[in-house]
Amino acid sequence: MTTAPRLALHGGTPAVTAKPPAWVRWDDREREQLSKMIDQPSLFYWHGPQTTLLIERFQERYPLEYVMPCSSCTGSLQAAVAAAGIGPGDEVILPPITDMGTVTGILFQQGVPVFADLESDRYNLDVADVAKRITPRTKAIIAVHLSGNPCDLAGFKSLCDERNLVLIEDCAQAWGAEYRGRPVGTVGHIACFSLNDFKHIGCGDGGIVASSDERFGPKLQQFADKAYDRASGTRDVEVLAGNFRISEPQSAIAAVQMTRLEGIVEKRVRLGRLLTGRLSDVPGLLLRRVDPEDLCSYWFHMFRIHLDQFTCDRDEFVAALSAEGCPVWVGYIATPMYRYPIFKTENFFAGRWPVKELGLTTMDYNEVNLPATEAICESVLHFTIRENLTDEFIEQSAEGIAKVADFYRR
Repeated sequence: MTTAPRLALHGGTPAVTAKPPAWVRWDDREREQLSKMIDQPSLFYWHGPQTTLLIERFQERYPLEYVMPCSSCTGSLQAAVAAAGIGPGDEVILPPITDMGTVTGILFQQGVPVFADLESDRYNLDVADVAKRITPRTKAIIAVHLSGNPCDLAGFKSLCDERNLVLIEDCAQAWGAEYRGRPVGTVGHIACFSLNDFKHIGCGDGGIVASSDERFGPKLQQFADKAYDRASGTRDVEVLAGNFRISEPQSAIAAVQMTRLEGIVEKRVRLGRLLTGRLSDVPGLLLRRVDPEDLCSYWFHMFRIHLDQFTCDRDEFVAALSAEGCPVWVGYIATPMYRYPIFKTENFFAGRWPVKELGLTTMDYNEVNLPATEAICESVLHFTIRENLTDEFIEQSAEGIAKVADFYRR
């Protein structure tokens, strides 16, 4: 019989009693910038003062030569894939735990998403597994810095240089993260960032795609703006491109948000590290590895539980944590992307997949099975990290997690 304190789920006292202040994301700084925008004669992005300011502030932290703000990170990723030259049948390797926005651009370019397995401890793409999946059709790798934890960029950059592949960094969840002292997004050939409402900084929806590579950088603006060349003023369209332009209202908010980034990341890093430290000695938990040479910016905190060490399943474990007041949720996505109905049925274009019909791929997502990914999806939890949380809230949450783990431990 367990001697652990009575769980809140069973009528006991919740571990978390601290009440963090409200999460305030905008104030008079954004209001003032929007007021300046209202006085403009145009809200169009090209040479708009708000978009120009956003680009300048972005480049202060990310010194990339070509920068194209977009309406979403999904749009920025499609522009990146298009600029990388992905065409019918070309393969792009990516992780199976990410947002759908990472993959849609590949499909719209008629490329073939190839899912590779993850590192079991860091939850990012495994360089060795990626290397095994490279074929003569492979053209690019998309490295996703999941929840702000940097990928093995040196390994991927070396692999791409050796195989003549394009390395696209998906930094949507990784504002402020650093790999070996360098901002993520500055190691690969093309970088994409999200300004979605739920990211570290945001303007409702928005994104940025950037590069310093002369092969790709000059193409980013055109592939995000219907292939128009705004600099020359010509509309003699030479390639097919979407419209992923940002607007001046989005840029006004995002430009101010850039000034908040350092403080936001600093707070999240401190809270994330505090939680890690407090959970490090709790048996039954497998904490996510962050390389000591890197900086994880904690879009949220992730850890796994050893299901065979507890008498409950994951859903009950999380329900008990919720009752204690801990902001912990099951997984990040419920299942690997290759198990989504759209991939299992190949329902990409009105029930069809032209690339396969033309014999340009033999990919069958029903046959994909990645062991490390499956294990992560079955056992991972995520803890919401926001800069309004206090040390006391984190300390009490750690106590709540330990309390639940002690109660259910075999």
